[in-house]
Amino acid sequence: MNQLEKMNRNLFSDFIKDNSFADYIIKPLYGKYLPESINVDISENASEYHLTAEIPGVNKEDIDVKVHGDTVTISTEIKQHKEEKKDERVVRSERYYGYASRTIQLDAEVDPSKTEAGYKDGVLTLTL
Repeated sequence: MNQLEKMNRNLFSDFIKDNSFADYIIKPLYGKYLPESINVDISENASEYHLTAEIPGVNKEDIDVKVHGDTVTISTEIKQHKEEKKDERVVRSERYYGYASRTIQLDAEVDPSKTEAGYKDGVLTLTL
């Protein structure tokens, strides 16, 4: 690789790492900012783990939770659609589709059949 190719690669890499560019890629044209990852809090007691995950702006049906051994994977498909009509004629229609996923490895294996889940106001709660 010659010196010019190395310089171009470094310039492009720096451009991609720029936070404003990353926000531009995942930010919809309208609506709320959508995170590229799912934020979680995990606590434990003697018999179970409690996990809360912030997943605002998604339907409960679009959240998928998989528990396998000591690994928990939360994934969701994010869909936003807004249509503005004026006199029953579509003036503007915007869509955003995205995917967010988070995999967490716990200190011990959990029984998937005893997992309990709830989703309210954009917060997923799991008892494992």
